[in-house]
Amino acid sequence: MTWERVAFGVLGPVVAAGDGGALALKGPRHRAVLARLIVARRRVVPVSRLVEDLWDEPPAGAVGAVQTFVGALRRALEPDRPPRARARLLVTEGPGYALRAAPDAVDAWRFEAAVGAAAALPPAAALRRLGEALELWRGPAYAEFEAEAWARGERSRLAELRLRAVEQRAEALLALDRAAEAVPDLDAHLADHPWREDAWRLLALALYRSGRQADALAALHRARTALLDHLGLPPTPRLRRLQADILAQAPGLEAEPLPPVAVVPGTRPVAPGAEPSPPVAAVPGGAGESAGAVGVAARVWGEAAAVYGRTVGGGARARLEAAVGLIRNLAVTGGGGLEAAREQRLAAITAAEDYGDPELTARVIGAYDVPAIWTRSDDPELAGRIVGAAERALAALPDGDAARCRLLATVALESRGSRSPRGPEAAREAERIARRLDDPALLVFALNGTFMQSCGRAGLAPRRDAIGAELVAVGARHGLVTYEVLGHLVRLQARGALGDFAGADGHAAAADRLGARHELPLVGVFTEWYGALRLAATGQTARAETAYRAAAARLAGSGMPGLERGLLPLALLCLRLSDGESAREAGRGVDLDADWGPYRRWAEPFALLSADDPAGARTALRALPEPPADLLYEALCCLEASAARELNAQDALERTRTRLRPATGQLAGASSGLLTVGPVDGHLAAITAAP
Repeated sequence: MTWERVAFGVLGPVVAAGDGGALALKGPRHRAVLARLIVARRRVVPVSRLVEDLWDEPPAGAVGAVQTFVGALRRALEPDRPPRARARLLVTEGPGYALRAAPDAVDAWRFEAAVGAAAALPPAAALRRLGEALELWRGPAYAEFEAEAWARGERSRLAELRLRAVEQRAEALLALDRAAEAVPDLDAHLADHPWREDAWRLLALALYRSGRQADALAALHRARTALLDHLGLPPTPRLRRLQADILAQAPGLEAEPLPPVAVVPGTRPVAPGAEPSPPVAAVPGGAGESAGAVGVAARVWGEAAAVYGRTVGGGARARLEAAVGLIRNLAVTGGGGLEAAREQRLAAITAAEDYGDPELTARVIGAYDVPAIWTRSDDPELAGRIVGAAERALAALPDGDAARCRLLATVALESRGSRSPRGPEAAREAERIARRLDDPALLVFALNGTFMQSCGRAGLAPRRDAIGAELVAVGARHGLVTYEVLGHLVRLQARGALGDFAGADGHAAAADRLGARHELPLVGVFTEWYGALRLAATGQTARAETAYRAAAARLAGSGMPGLERGLLPLALLCLRLSDGESAREAGRGVDLDADWGPYRRWAEPFALLSADDPAGARTALRALPEPPADLLYEALCCLEASAARELNAQDALERTRTRLRPATGQLAGASSGLLTVGPVDGHLAAITAAP
């Protein structure tokens, strides 16, 4: 059974939508029941409470009416649920009902999570996150239930959160020295909410930094009038000090350069010299760390950073190189940390090139030796700019030294997924230099580049398995933990592709143990996807689908868009095909309005087949390029072959036969460690049997 994913919207009129679009929720009391359950945030609402909330004077049959509303909602939310099967979304529990929506299924919950996450991000990342969050609003929260007492508290809470998000966004613009962009939104914000004192402060500061001193002073005068009119209170000392500073054109009003972000595992990002915030929740498996130990570590970090900030000049090259080390540590935290690391990394490289010193540039680029497991770039444009900077530095460096090796490994890593000959060439040269210099840290970095360039054709799992084995051995022998973890993940992928699930299970367990011990939260993202693949490969289709959806929820927000985009719908399509469905049957589950990311072109023939448009499906099939040189190469070839068999497209069948033949005996797609379309041999046999 394929369950439809349902999303709920309450930031405006209450709506629900499934894979096929908007769901019919019937009358206002049906919507009220749904809204009341969403307000409860997955908790049980007793039937008696629902009756009280729905009617001022409940009629005699109120309980039966509530049951009728719930039944209708269940049919709308789970239209494919068999008769008498237990509901999985709107459930009966104890004395009432609960809506077991996923954490990302309600727009208000996503909004709240995004605003909370933005507070820990650097300004550029926070600006993007807040902009996306604010776009979720379609009107006042729970718009049609404005008069209902049960909605009042939640409406007020969300409205306040939205106002603060607007102000946080303005703060991010100011931090990025984009003050003029903040002015229009703050003006509109204050027109509706003139009592927001912090918004007045931000508006005055934005105007001043935009070269509009007189307008800034006028805004503060308007603030005084508005606060007296609405609250009967004069401006606070903070606003009065700002007015005095603007009159005096105080130097402190100008935007300050953004400091490099530093992160210690278990704490929030802090700048050198700043006071670290309290430790955040420990990574599962780190329970052995006492609160006292974490507090001591945080204090040591804060004191060391403060001393460093006092003793190293603000423009010193040493500070720039130290910042790259912090950025590297930030990257392995995942989520906002990984996203922020990408931004800060480019800023550091740009600053290094500004010195005109290719050796400094080489050190800054090469210091970011963060292990990479996914063979598709998260940000191709950024990757191209990094490759360009590395190539410029390479042109000025002598042959054969360690800095050159790191630059070449970087070129190989950042060229992942492409078919440029430069990537494999750089990987080979980097590995040659690392082996000649007999440097373990260089060797694992170079081997990571070799791994990234090992997907040019099908059937290369044994080669990647050997790379993974060397990464594990060298990493364990020399204490290079992150590369030891990388090696286990590489072997997990390769052993799965070779059908050795006992071996793959062992590597998954080893990676999880190391990830927990060394606070590497992204490890669990990959091993959870592997668990779903394991279920799919053993024919447990229903459990695999549930596991895939749970793994996708964990992947969301992990900071890996190159992995995340399109992965869940692709995995579910592969699951249906591996379960024996034909291309036409599997196409019924393909929704092209979903985010298929880079895999949309391979989904289109299936959607068109299910829509009885074979001509369109043939056109889409003919337009397919060779799959990218990444870990999903075999899976995408098998998708093409499945559609070609349905359409009897002989040229495509012959093409995919040629591409897949080197992977004989392997499990298609399992090289990714994420999904499978079944044995390659089965696809080759089906191609041969096609008329």
